[in-house]
Amino acid sequence: MAEDLVSEIFIDVWRGARGFKAKSQVSTWLLAIARNKALSAMRARLDMQLDGEMATAIADPGDDAETTANKRDRCAIIQRCLSKLSPLHREVLDLVYYHEKSVDEVAQIIRAPANTVKTRVFYARKRMGNLLKAAGLDAH
Repeated sequence: MAEDLVSEIFIDVWRGARGFKAKSQVSTWLLAIARNKALSAMRARLDMQLDGEMATAIADPGDDAETTANKRDRCAIIQRCLSKLSPLHREVLDLVYYHEKSVDEVAQIIRAPANTVKTRVFYARKRMGNLLKAAGLDAH
């Protein structure tokens, strides 16, 4: 499904390249297209969920067994805490921290005012910090 989605995204990018106005970075434009495609795919297949545990099962060859187990446990706790956030809060955290997008870029991607993005990030971080603390992890 992911491979099909990536193919569809690149086809859309190819077809829409002429319409790119360079008002934002190419990566922001690509993420907006990918986000919209992903949301459409998720709506079409609500019953399927990504398996976050699969990623934690991949071990770093430089780690010993205890370190690998600790990383897996920590990652599982973080995934559980993230799953308790609203979809809007998960989305802004993903864009800001994983994709390293600025507030203005996130605003363009999700089509919301920058102040709305700032508010969502603030409350998402606060909620995530509380969830991590309750799970026994320090948020920093």
